[in-house]
This record gives sequence, structure tokens and C-alpha cells, in this order.
Amino acid sequence: MAAISRRAFLAGGIAFFPYLYYQRVSVAVRRYRVPVQNLPSGFHGFTILHITDLHDKEFGERGEGLLAILRGLSFDLVAVTGDLVLRTSPSITPALELIRGIGLFSKSPVFSVSGNHEWGAQLAPHVNANLVQAGVRVLINEAETLRRGEDRLWVVGVDDPVTGRARLAQALSRTDARQPRLLLAHAPHPFPQAVQAGVDLMLVGHTHGGQIRLPLIGAPYIPSMGYLPRWDHGLFRQGKSTMIVNGGLGESWFPIRINNPPEVALVTLLPSETAGSTAKQGLD
Repeated sequence: MAAISRRAFLAGGIAFFPYLYYQRVSVAVRRYRVPVQNLPSGFHGFTILHITDLHDKEFGERGEGLLAILRGLSFDLVAVTGDLVLRTSPSITPALELIRGIGLFSKSPVFSVSGNHEWGAQLAPHVNANLVQAGVRVLINEAETLRRGEDRLWVVGVDDPVTGRARLAQALSRTDARQPRLLLAHAPHPFPQAVQAGVDLMLVGHTHGGQIRLPLIGAPYIPSMGYLPRWDHGLFRQGKSTMIVNGGLGESWFPIRINNPPEVALVTLLPSETAGSTAKQGLD
């Protein structure tokens, strides 16, 4: 009996390694439908591709494995919320290849904000300059308006909250609260202030979903957020504000994911009277 148990143990251990590999390289597409109050008709069905926390990771040569997935998606805007590089060995090349690859099949505008790894590597200005050259609109505590005819949607971006560089009041100062406002931030930290300001939708990363997720518990620990953090992954709603915490594509510290594959998010805006009062999510 003991010998059988040992063999079963070894077989289970061997099978676990392919599982770990699959968890790191497979990419899930997580879809959200978010009701927005007073959403102008020009932005009904407006869809955002949210990418975050690449951390130098490559999905095939020149990111072709990930790009093959993204080509099958339909979106109107690309939101990139930081940590494109890894602080300990930063390389902007995988992120630039991904951005340029998206540009080959999509004319959607790309907006970006910085994360704590760009700042930790003291490369945020360098990374941002390269993104601008690739056609990305980098938002540093500022906002820009998108127009569809007479209708407007504000895209707001704050600098990294983890390193204390986010200035939400400054970023919102030019916006009109009567029009929908999309907030990009690297981490969930400013969510209470975003709720108070009446931001409609906030897209963030940073957490990696905890990288390791435990059943019924979620993420046991996230740097800068502590143990059993409240905003670890998925959709959160308070008042009129919705926040989506994207688990991201890469890893930091340890190259491992358990019960938590890499992901991109596809977020569709719908009028509140059509979508109902509750945001919804699904997984491909």
C-alpha cells in the first residue's frame, strides 16, 4: 500500500508541472458588461480592451501567441495600466511588440498609465517616451476626451498609486461629471476617491489576482495591499462606480500562477436602463 501511495504521489507531482506551465502561458479573455448612467447613444456598446502587468513576458515570438487571440476580438479602445516591465530586469521590447502588433490590425486608440515597476526601475520616463513613439497616449494625472459626433467620453489617467504619484483631483479637474468618465490607474488604491468623485468605470491591475488563488479565499497576499486584500480580482461596484481589477498577463517575484491564468479584459459599456443595475462578467 505504501509503494502505491508513493507512485501516486510521484505521478501527481509529475502531472502538476504541465498544469503550472499551462497556467502561465494560457490567456483567458474575461468579458464584462458595465451599465453606465446617462451613457450617450454614441457610446452604447463601446468596448475597451484592457491589458496590464505584462512584466516583460512574451507569448511566443514577438508576442504572436497573444496577438492571435486579440485579433479575434472587437474593441474600440485599448487601455494599458502599467507594469509593462519587470523592475529587476526591465525590457520594454515585449510591450512595444505587443502594441505595434495590435496596431497592425486595429485603429483603436491606445491609452496608458505607469505602474510601480516602471518607477522602481527608474525607467518610467523612458518607457513612456517609447510608448509615445509607438502611438500610445500616455496619461499622467490628466484626461482626454473622446468624441462620437456630439457625444463625449472622458479617458482619465493617474500616475502610479503604489509609489504615491496618483493625483486624482488633478486628473479629473478638466472633466465634466455629467459625461461618462473612464479612469485608468495601475492599482486599486484610489477607488474610494473615485467613488466619491462619481467616476463611472475604473480599470486597474497590479494585483495579478494574487498569482496564487485559494478556493473560497482568493488572493492570500498582494504587495502594497497586505493579506486577504479586499480588491484582489474581478468586479467591484459602489454607488454609480464600477472597478474592474484585471489579473494581468505576467508575474513578478515568482514565475508561477495557480488557479489564476493570465488574462485580458474586454469591457463593454451599456446604458443602465438596458444593462440593468448590476455589472456582469464572463470568461472565455
